[in-house]
Amino acid sequence: MTLPSLPSSTDQPDAISPLGVLPPAGPQCVHLPLEVTPQELARYAVGLANSRGGTVLVGVDLVGRENDAQRDAGELHPLMVTHAIFELSGGRLTVNVQHHRLAGGKKVLAVFVPQAPYVLAAPDGAVIAWDGAHLVPVAPAQSEPVADQDFTAVVPPDASLADLDPAEVMRLRSLGRRIEAANLPDLDFLRELGLLQPSGGALRPTLAAILLAGTPAALRAHVPQAEVCYYHHATTDAEFQFREDLLRPIPSLLTRLAELIQARNRFTPVQVGLFRIEVWDQDEAVYREALLNALTHRDYTLRDVVHVHHYPDRLEIMNPGGLTGGITPSNILRHQPKRRNPLLAEVLARLGLVERAGVGVDKMFNLMLRHGKEPPEFLNYPDAVTLSLHSPGFDADFVRFVARKQEEMQTLSLDMLIVLSLLAREGEATRPHLARALQLPEDRTPRLLRGMEEHGLIERAGVGRGIAYKLTAEVRGALGRPALATAAPRVTNQAPTPEEKPKRPRQPRQTVTDEAVPTPAEVRAIALALARENGKVRNVDLRQTCGLKTQQAWKVLRKLVLDGLLVKTGTGTRDAAYKLA
Repeated sequence: MTLPSLPSSTDQPDAISPLGVLPPAGPQCVHLPLEVTPQELARYAVGLANSRGGTVLVGVDLVGRENDAQRDAGELHPLMVTHAIFELSGGRLTVNVQHHRLAGGKKVLAVFVPQAPYVLAAPDGAVIAWDGAHLVPVAPAQSEPVADQDFTAVVPPDASLADLDPAEVMRLRSLGRRIEAANLPDLDFLRELGLLQPSGGALRPTLAAILLAGTPAALRAHVPQAEVCYYHHATTDAEFQFREDLLRPIPSLLTRLAELIQARNRFTPVQVGLFRIEVWDQDEAVYREALLNALTHRDYTLRDVVHVHHYPDRLEIMNPGGLTGGITPSNILRHQPKRRNPLLAEVLARLGLVERAGVGVDKMFNLMLRHGKEPPEFLNYPDAVTLSLHSPGFDADFVRFVARKQEEMQTLSLDMLIVLSLLAREGEATRPHLARALQLPEDRTPRLLRGMEEHGLIERAGVGRGIAYKLTAEVRGALGRPALATAAPRVTNQAPTPEEKPKRPRQPRQTVTDEAVPTPAEVRAIALALARENGKVRNVDLRQTCGLKTQQAWKVLRKLVLDGLLVKTGTGTRDAAYKLA
């Protein structure tokens, strides 16, 4: 995405805000001459970002010179300076550049530099920082990432109250009508939320304020990366049939995205006694939580935007910035919440839009599992994270069972839902497998599993490491599942002889008859054997070998990918292949 072109001083002189008194050079302000080279300007910008951030003023050497009355920083185009710093910093530093007019009519170029979340290198590779007077080398011990830096709490030097849309402020007040601050006048209301801060002798909005209630012009000028791109795909292919780019305050964004998703959403009624449960392809409470999570915790220092891909069988939300604070897809349910943007997250929590206690992810898991679907899937990358909400179908019998069991037991915890959903999909699972799904150490699972056994939900067979868990016959009957082909895995103290090893993987193309339906564990073993012997395994291979349906084979292969045993190549059911990781 390219930054929007900013108007020059000759195009819109009224758009140039008066700077007043020229701030002196110091820890957060650098004065540079008009003739500074792009490389040197980038060096100072990086040095300032590596300290505390601040403002670089270009052209101050001509201020007050009568013999240079015709020259000033108006010669420099803000967009060119922005791109030069971005390119020379290796794409790691995004600045905001504006012209400012001084009292005498001279213009200077103000480059607003945010504090970097980690130490940056200058164009020549040097690691430097601004000490208030000079650029100085940064010692290795100081080259640690800056902790708890909140980009949304920054006050842009050229921001003003005119950057806030009164209608969006009213929307915030409506959302926060239950808090005491909602009864205050607008300015006091925004100050109480921490969205306005005194700066330069006036109240100015923080970036969080602009993200929540900014005008279109303010969003384009200060946070153009806050855009969200929505794509609708009629099929599971990458080609999309509809796209809409949205650059709006966050509450307005949520409203419009909900309209776009609901217009293409469907529901199926599930009758449970006298009540009817509506199971949507994409549950509004789930995708709303997912969108809020993306907008609240994305990395706003990156220039990338949020992408929302709406497929017939899933919703994918891709946002810039990987998971932070040690959170990974394998511990996201248990890890202490970490907020990349504390001010923005705190305001949204006070307005009631997000959960302050960090239970948003739990809520998504809970709702999807209760509706007979697979849990949310997180894929983490160094500079991005993708959340997939799969909805190729749902298990109506599971929905009915959970609704009835909830009424009977009064409480059905998320951990119980995870175990029940996994066993309903895969038939049986070992304790280590269940521990990974629960995101718990294996030694913390026995109490939960014993409790579920006492409630007649699951049963086990085997001893020691050979223990396998499955649903009880009563639960399987309620879910319409046939009895497992084998009651429990065999346990032996000796390694099996070659004659005792399963023969099935040696004949991958042989169709299994009804009398020899493989267990879920055997299907996984067959899939891995096919990938090992043939170099890859496809959906059709597993269907022909194990007598599965397309959806059943897809679930087995996707689970092996999530467990790190297979790697997917290609797209679509026909072209996708899975190789050993």
